[in-house]
Amino acid sequence: MHDEFLMGNEAIALGALAAGVNLVSGYPGTPSTEVLETIAKRNPGNVYVEWSINEKAGMEVAAGAAYTGARTLVTMKQVGLNVASDPLMSLEYIGVKGGMVVLVADDPGPISSQTEQDTRTFGMFSKVPVFDPCSVAEAYEMIQEAFDFSEKYGTPVFFRATTRVDHGYEAIMVKDPEEYIVHKPEGFVKDSSRWVIFPRLSVQNHARIEKRNEELKDILSGYHRNRIVPEPGESCRKGIATQGVNFMYTLDSLQGRNTRVLKVATPFPFPEKLALEFLEGLDEVLCIEELDPVIERTLTFICGKYGLKVKILGKKSGHIPPSGENTLEIVQKAITAFAGAPECTGGEEPQPLPEPPALPVRPPVLCAGCPHRASFYAVKMAMRGKKTIYCGDIGCYTLGNAAPLDMCDTCLCMGAGIGIAQGVQHMEPDTKCFAFVGDSTFFASGITGTINAFYNQSDMTLVVLDNSTTAMTGHQPHPGTGRTVMGQIVEKVSIEKVLRAIGLQTVETVDPLEFDLAVETVKRVASEPGVKAIIFRSPCIAITKPKEHSRVDQEKCIACGKCIRELGCPALMRDTRFGESENAGKAMIDESLCTGCTLCEQICPVKAISGGRRPS
Repeated sequence: MHDEFLMGNEAIALGALAAGVNLVSGYPGTPSTEVLETIAKRNPGNVYVEWSINEKAGMEVAAGAAYTGARTLVTMKQVGLNVASDPLMSLEYIGVKGGMVVLVADDPGPISSQTEQDTRTFGMFSKVPVFDPCSVAEAYEMIQEAFDFSEKYGTPVFFRATTRVDHGYEAIMVKDPEEYIVHKPEGFVKDSSRWVIFPRLSVQNHARIEKRNEELKDILSGYHRNRIVPEPGESCRKGIATQGVNFMYTLDSLQGRNTRVLKVATPFPFPEKLALEFLEGLDEVLCIEELDPVIERTLTFICGKYGLKVKILGKKSGHIPPSGENTLEIVQKAITAFAGAPECTGGEEPQPLPEPPALPVRPPVLCAGCPHRASFYAVKMAMRGKKTIYCGDIGCYTLGNAAPLDMCDTCLCMGAGIGIAQGVQHMEPDTKCFAFVGDSTFFASGITGTINAFYNQSDMTLVVLDNSTTAMTGHQPHPGTGRTVMGQIVEKVSIEKVLRAIGLQTVETVDPLEFDLAVETVKRVASEPGVKAIIFRSPCIAITKPKEHSRVDQEKCIACGKCIRELGCPALMRDTRFGESENAGKAMIDESLCTGCTLCEQICPVKAISGGRRPS
């Protein structure tokens, strides 16, 4: 054993390695991404690791390995669970032989997601047991226990860590590699009565699952991570039931108050017997949780079931915000309103801290030199004056919605823009419909929509923004990059060949930073009937190095502001250094941000900007 200062996701990864995981698959998505990346980095050499094409594929790969008796981990964020839900729902009916943990990183806030979703609720819906850690240290230990539990009961299990656990840091004791379990799978044993999901088997296994989950309520009441603080018997009339990082906030907020706390580490199946011990003698319970009122509803049900006259408060009663991330301040305020001010422990009463200054607003923007800016601007210039709709997608290119580009009219989920563009076009044939998708997203969920468009004779333009990486989640490889997360060099999957194999006759590839050519290409391709595609290919500036920065010739600049007003590049600004000097209001470039992409040089009406050399 040794000490390490770890991010929560790193701790989860090392916990999985210590548990003898054999295969890890997943799809990148904040806040889950670092788990798989850490396993790839710290791989002792006997673990297969892959970035799967999407979460559904990752789930199926992990399930297949678990059928052989291997220990498997599949990683995703909460919206990725929507993609993986099809195989998961059936997998719970089939079961697994090796321990299989489905790590889903929920994102209360949301901080970097389209939705707030609670995997605890999904666990109840899918009948899959859920583990819910409260800290980095507990996450490290709990994931090892989750593998044991999954293997013992033959079921996949959810490991639901939220952003503050995933991205929190803590110094913890971890095992040395020589202490890791070496798990050897038995191998796949053919048995169609077990592995083939016929209706008769589903009926039989559904009954088995319901019986098992009822039994697990009692078993999990004895699980040491579900606990009551202080132990039952100490005199108090108020209680708090909580979970995850909210348990840590609660402990920090409770000094000087005579309040009993129930920590729920397995929200499903719920530890009912332990909950009854907790409720004994209480008049009121405040439920502090993220995101759904899972504990609140379950305790209300238990009180009704056993005829307990305990008032259950929480989100449904308005005592805890119904949505959004809980903070220490929110929890402190709720506990004070519920349990009163803490008892004075002698000396002067603590003075409240002054309110901190408001943080500056920093909306997300495309990076300086991002090729997506040039792609969006080229389409915008080519389509001026025409009735258009621009259907966006999830990724860096979602930021095309911001002024001054304003090139994202819709955004739903990964790959959906392609289908939405078709729906609009079928209802409004006079609208020029564009669907933007990234290279990684094209492989993950864009191919199906494109086939649908071609098969159903839609009239739309698919725009693939190919920056040769999965940029927003940290530059993970994908089928078009020619390498895997394990470092293997493989043949790239050609987006052009995929599109032509579908049947598209017009597939054009152009560098968006060759601006005039890009505009001409858009005009020509968009005028053709049917489904056609433009691939804007230029590498992400975060993985290429600038050669020379662009510079503004102040004598030539006429202060028209076109470069600033139309591009919105963070490296471009007006010169305000010298007040009302002759250069006031003229364009200037922050050389610490400029990548020399030359887009501003190409659109300047008086050629006052020059000198940039694009990364190669």
